[in-house]
Amino acid sequence: MNPIRLARVPACLGLVAVYALLSGCAINQHTDVKNDPLETFNRTMYSFNDTVDKGLIKPIAARYELVVPQPARTGVGNFFSNLAYPIVIINDFLQGKFEQGAEDIQRFAYNSTFGLLGLLDVSTPMGLEANKEDFAQTLGYWGVGRGFYLVLPFYGPSTVRDGIGLVADYQLDLLNQHSDVSERNQALALKVIDRRARLLSAERVLEEAALDPYTFTRDAYLQQRASLIRDGEAAPREEDEEEDGESAAEPENGRVPAKQLLTP
Repeated sequence: MNPIRLARVPACLGLVAVYALLSGCAINQHTDVKNDPLETFNRTMYSFNDTVDKGLIKPIAARYELVVPQPARTGVGNFFSNLAYPIVIINDFLQGKFEQGAEDIQRFAYNSTFGLLGLLDVSTPMGLEANKEDFAQTLGYWGVGRGFYLVLPFYGPSTVRDGIGLVADYQLDLLNQHSDVSERNQALALKVIDRRARLLSAERVLEEAALDPYTFTRDAYLQQRASLIRDGEAAPREEDEEEDGESAAEPENGRVPAKQLLTP
C-alpha cells in the first residue's frame, strides 16, 4: 500500500466534520441502520484510520504548521487546489452547467498564469469563485443513488457512489499523472500534510462537540455530500428520504431518477 494513500485519511475525515461544524448544519444522531449496514466494519476502519492519523500524520502536520509561515502554507494550498481544478471543470460540463464551466475555465487559466501556477488566487477577487464538483456529484446529479456508507482503510468516509467517483477523478488529477514517481509522491505527501495542518485548530471544536466521533463524521459526511449535489440548496423531506433509498417525488430539472442502480 502506497504510504501517500494512507496519508489521505485525516484530510477526508477532518474536512467533512469541520464542514458540518462551521456550516451549522443539524446532524442527525439517529440515522437508520439501513444507512449503515456495515457499521461494525466501518467502526473498525474508523478506529484504524484514527490511529494512523494520531500516530503519524497529525504530528507531522503540527510541525509543518509551526515551521512554515502562513503565507507559504496558503500558497501551497492554492497550488494544489488549482492543479486539481480540471476535475471541477470536466464535471461542470458533465452536469450541463455550461456557464459555470466557462467561468471555471477562466478561473483555472487566470490562476495558472497570473497566479504563478496557482500559488496566488487572483480569480476570487475578480468574482470567479471556486466551485466543488467531482464525478460522484455528477452521478448524484443525474439520479444515481449513493449506496451504502463505507469507511475506506487508508482513506476515510465514502459510499458506493463516491468510491466509483474516486476512481474516475484519480485519472483526471494532473498530479497523479506526473511521470516522475518520486516527485509525485513527495508532492502528494506535502498536499496531505498541508491539508491536515489547516484542520488542527478546528479539530479541537470537533472533539468537544462530538459525543460519538464516528456517528458525527458519518452523518456530517452524508449531509455534506447531499448538499454538494444540490449545490447547497435545502432538500424537502421527500428528497431526504429518497437519498435513504425510499420512494420520493419526481426529481427536479427533469432528470431521470437512476438512483435505484446503487441505493440499497
